[in-house]
Amino acid sequence: MTASNHRQSEYNVDPLFLDRWSPRAFDGTAMPKEDLLTILDAAHWAPSAFNNQPWRFVYAMKGTPEFDRLLNILIEFNQGWAGNASALVFVFSDTLSRSSDGSAPKPFRSHSFDAGAAWGLMSLQAIKSGYFAHAMTGLDMERALTDLKAPEGYHINAAIAIGKLGDKDVLPEGLRGRETPSPRKPLAEVIFEGGF
Repeated sequence: MTASNHRQSEYNVDPLFLDRWSPRAFDGTAMPKEDLLTILDAAHWAPSAFNNQPWRFVYAMKGTPEFDRLLNILIEFNQGWAGNASALVFVFSDTLSRSSDGSAPKPFRSHSFDAGAAWGLMSLQAIKSGYFAHAMTGLDMERALTDLKAPEGYHINAAIAIGKLGDKDVLPEGLRGRETPSPRKPLAEVIFEGGF
């Protein structure tokens, strides 16, 4: 068993997995672009079916017009806290397998699964780099596709706020009590040997 960050695993996992959580209270400080690029570099090393690498990341740094444009694609609730992040990242995935031989593209079934693997690595590198990452699907999906000029066949998966942990008092009162690492269901509820 591993204990870290007010959490306890059932088996001896690395503390990094317990230390990762998704806060909403960010301190609003700027982050060096190199730090964000390091986090995105780690994400792009995720495994993918046929090494297709379907993920695409659209990012913006706090204090830029691009950040405000991405922030405005989020639903109002998420805008309320994500505005204090140091960076926003929108995760897209290509729904098509595009062969380099000029043949017609084919549906790529694992595009979101693979993009999710990239998000997982992104969140872990954020922790290793001294930041936190919070993924959200509370955004205008159609606006994300059109405003960010996603190519035909691309899917928007989520938006991610990245920043340094801030004081929970910056959050609306209703969110302050929830600003703590959440537990997980017991392992026995989510694993099944040989079938459900």
